[in-house]
Amino acid sequence: MSKSDRKHKVDALMEQASEALAQGKYFDAERLSVQALAAAEQAGDYERMARIVLPLQEARRQKRLAAIDTGKIIRMSEERDLENKVQSACYLIEPMLVAAHGRDLRLRTNEEQVPVLIVVREPHTQAGAWPICMIGPKTVRARIAPPPKGKDGQPHPTIEWMVAASEALGDEAIAMVDPDADVTDRVKQLHELLSTCPEHEKLHQALEEACREAARLAPATR
Repeated sequence: MSKSDRKHKVDALMEQASEALAQGKYFDAERLSVQALAAAEQAGDYERMARIVLPLQEARRQKRLAAIDTGKIIRMSEERDLENKVQSACYLIEPMLVAAHGRDLRLRTNEEQVPVLIVVREPHTQAGAWPICMIGPKTVRARIAPPPKGKDGQPHPTIEWMVAASEALGDEAIAMVDPDADVTDRVKQLHELLSTCPEHEKLHQALEEACREAARLAPATR
């Protein structure tokens, strides 16, 4: 495929994504934006990558808000829990389930077009912190304070805690990227991390900024 053909392919995907976004078809907008982003990266077209991030971020924001607005938290800790019908909610995946189950649940809910927010926690530390984790092209881990305790003395996650946990994981993802690395390497790392932590808005913004920097430097490096 020629360079011109690759650009036309990316532009067509971007146009379809924008149309889907305008129609409120957020899952379609996300899927098309993800395809366009991958195609633009493969072509080394960082300017188009930067432009694609905007509709992708908005589609994911709307999905996340839809899940948060339900006010529902569903906790899963056993394999049989995964057999239940998925519904729009915030999901907390807990031991004995692991990060791979969280990843698979995200894939499933995307296929079924059910908006969710997913947080995966690992066994708590001796200090009492709750490690949270997500896997994808990269593995991201963070430690946060457990949710407040209920009348039974056990931690009970709130919507606010779920949102904060998701934010903490994305913040850790950004911190994993070496700011002194070559800009094209940073673009690649941020793109992979965004695939792992797709809910994080600042991660989208970091990728967009890196893409714009790469686009500015591209003419000088050819």
